[in-house]
Amino acid sequence: MTTASTSLHPPLRDWPLGLAAWALGWAAMGWLEGRVDLANLAMVLVLASAIASFWLPAVVACMLAAGSVLGFNWFFVSPKHSLSVDLSQHALLLLAMLAVSWVIAAVMGRQRALARDAQRQGERVQQLQRFGEALRDSQEPAQQAGALFASLEALLGTAPRLLVLHGPLPASDDDSAALLLGEPTAHERSGLWQCLRQGQAFGPGTGRHAELRECYFPLRGRQAAFGAAMVPLTLDATPDADTRAQAQALCDQLGLALQRALAQRLADTAREEAQLQNVRNALLAAISHDFRTPLAAILGAASALREQQGRLSAAQQDRLLDSIDQECRHLSRLTDNTLQLARLDAPGMALTLDWESPQELAGAVLARRRARNGVHEDASRLRLRVDPETPLVRCDALLISQLLDNLVDNALKYATEGPIELLVRPQAGHVVLAVRDRGPGVALAWRERIFQVFQRGDDRPSPDGARTRSAGVGLAVCRAIAQAHGGELRLRARAHGGASFECWLPLQAVPALPAESEAAPP
Repeated sequence: MTTASTSLHPPLRDWPLGLAAWALGWAAMGWLEGRVDLANLAMVLVLASAIASFWLPAVVACMLAAGSVLGFNWFFVSPKHSLSVDLSQHALLLLAMLAVSWVIAAVMGRQRALARDAQRQGERVQQLQRFGEALRDSQEPAQQAGALFASLEALLGTAPRLLVLHGPLPASDDDSAALLLGEPTAHERSGLWQCLRQGQAFGPGTGRHAELRECYFPLRGRQAAFGAAMVPLTLDATPDADTRAQAQALCDQLGLALQRALAQRLADTAREEAQLQNVRNALLAAISHDFRTPLAAILGAASALREQQGRLSAAQQDRLLDSIDQECRHLSRLTDNTLQLARLDAPGMALTLDWESPQELAGAVLARRRARNGVHEDASRLRLRVDPETPLVRCDALLISQLLDNLVDNALKYATEGPIELLVRPQAGHVVLAVRDRGPGVALAWRERIFQVFQRGDDRPSPDGARTRSAGVGLAVCRAIAQAHGGELRLRARAHGGASFECWLPLQAVPALPAESEAAPP
């Protein structure tokens, strides 16, 4: 377990270097004896002491320095081979050598301790940084509980126990509401839950429950804890204050990340509920407006026919019947689109797919349009352009027909003049079904919003001068149909005015037809 005291001593593997420095020093002094005076010889001993202090603990360095000074006195100071000193300056020299050696050993030991503390702090900062980056890159912070487990084990030298909540704090200690790592015992699980609920660390050195032989650290957020960690202690090692602070900092990082994730989930849920409520409100508003208006027109026309039939001319009766017919068609289309949109949004919705000819689908839509004699429709403006190389496409024929019906209906409604062109052609690995007009086009701000449900766009007059009526469902259904086929619906502004709504359906390999001999009956 990492403690402050262990950092005061250099590793044992460095001791031979310190002893070698002393050996070289003594060899140098032996060779220089008789070549230099005693003071210069003493400088060699001080130099050897300073160099050896790099690799030796301070106590060992001081003891070796004291022994070396005595040896220096024995071998080099007169009278030689005795510990007595003839001259007072020799005694002063020996004392100075001893003092300088001890000071150097103490300073080197202190500097070594400071360097090791700085290195340890740097390693812990890097540990926090790595763990923080892992949390930042994780979509689900609870998945980083394993990283916290490994970090605490590397810091404290023993495997911890972890309890990490899946969500809000339960009313009781329910293990199913949390992730447990490290296989804690019943006693340890009880301690983890207590630490979580109290939001405070306890154990030796924390000021709470110092009699325990384990330390508990809460995974703290800003207002509450979202888990807890427990580290068992051995009898001979207790984490120091710095180590406990590092462990708590690691736990707090995960606690804050868990709190942010929980807040984000709650915010997403609230936003989804608000969006759902908005959709409900918009649906009710659409129903109240778009269904009530044609119903009122039908009711008025029917009442006039019933109550004033005798006073109405044949032409007036025909106009009222036409009005009823048009309003019923409008209600039918609105109902079909609304139901289709709900069906396409349903999970697991399956299409009735088959190989279809896009030319035939487009031709059938135009034929139905031309067969109608509506007040707001001018079937003579409809044009069909088909590329003969257009291949078959695998699609739901009813849905694609409804898509084209809606696009043609929109073009007739908003384009006051010019032809309405239905174009079918292959392009860039797709079959494109486009409805193009020369109307006023769509304002830039609405080119994406008009595909959203219940977005009506800006009100514009219809060809007969009346205001257009739209529930904001038709284009949303068209986009949903295109996406259900793996394609997309695009709006493109035409170069000389008008809009082009284009359904891009992906091309698929058409299966080969069976050979004639195989297909023929026996």
